[in-house]
Amino acid sequence: MIIVDYIAENWVLILVLLGFAVSLISTVFMDQRTIRRLFVLIVQVFLLSILVFVEFRIAGRTEYRTLRIVLMAIRYSATPFIIAQTIYAVVKNQRWYIFLPAAAVAVVDFISIFTGIVFSLDSANKLVRGPLGLLPFIAAGIYCAYMIFVMIIHSSRQMTEVVPIVFFAGAFGSGLLLPFIIGSDYAQIFCSTIAVSIFVYYVFTILDLTKRDALTGLLNRQAYYADVRNEPGDITALISVDMNGLKAINDNEGHKAGDLALSTLSNCFLKAARKRYRVYRVGGDEFVIVCRRCTENDVIALCSDIQDQVSATKYSCSVGYSISGGENTSIDELLKASDDNMYAAKEKYYQETGTSR
Repeated sequence: MIIVDYIAENWVLILVLLGFAVSLISTVFMDQRTIRRLFVLIVQVFLLSILVFVEFRIAGRTEYRTLRIVLMAIRYSATPFIIAQTIYAVVKNQRWYIFLPAAAVAVVDFISIFTGIVFSLDSANKLVRGPLGLLPFIAAGIYCAYMIFVMIIHSSRQMTEVVPIVFFAGAFGSGLLLPFIIGSDYAQIFCSTIAVSIFVYYVFTILDLTKRDALTGLLNRQAYYADVRNEPGDITALISVDMNGLKAINDNEGHKAGDLALSTLSNCFLKAARKRYRVYRVGGDEFVIVCRRCTENDVIALCSDIQDQVSATKYSCSVGYSISGGENTSIDELLKASDDNMYAAKEKYYQETGTSR
């Protein structure tokens, strides 16, 4: 009967977690390390939901007073750990020591079992906050702020990445505010809130990955067409870039060497473009950079930066650009002009170096 009651109260959560797990098993877009970390997060949320269910079941029974205090310590400790695990899973290059603050909070929570420094129960088995009663919420808030900050830093600041981050911030922020608005009952929907938030963010992430080139991590051809179709008005210039000598590298050194060359150049383009411009791989060794609200001097400076970055490697590329003439200039015309300028630079390169294509 208890199991049936748990399922009845947490059926939506169970479905979300199962759907999340099935999606992770079938995805081909994420690396295995991220998938494993998300699986750990799923298990943590599931176990916490069981703990919360049991705690609220015994809340009115004085014979389980000690057990309830222990469960409360675990629940208060679990919240920072779950948010830390979320950071560990969704934010790139996070190390294990992200869990250290959560571990410190857990130590204080368990000390509170004996001292009441964070929480205790009165004679009527109602929660009483101690001098450090807000510590779990402060720790969770700091984790949330750090997570959103790092996600923004690592994003391109484009709308497609900002929207899920804003959603994530709102969902996790509700976990800090709603307990003070609706009381302890929020603990019963906390797990569902976290599960839905992470799953929705996962969907946004997968959608974003479908717009990425698997080799270079740059935006792909489909993303280019979608972006210039949906937001053409503020595009002031296009830059076309083509690698020199890729065929020779593939023929003489193998396709693995060619892939390394393309990845190296892609990193150069990203360093030069920074977060202000969007870089697309639209063909084998063909790249386009979309410039929005830029002057011609900005574009010339970017082209120079690209050549400087590439010159530090053993590879080379040809660059051409075109500037919009206003509303009468279509994106196709702009791309053709930048391509023509790029091919002219490529022809000059092969003539000057005497190398083959």
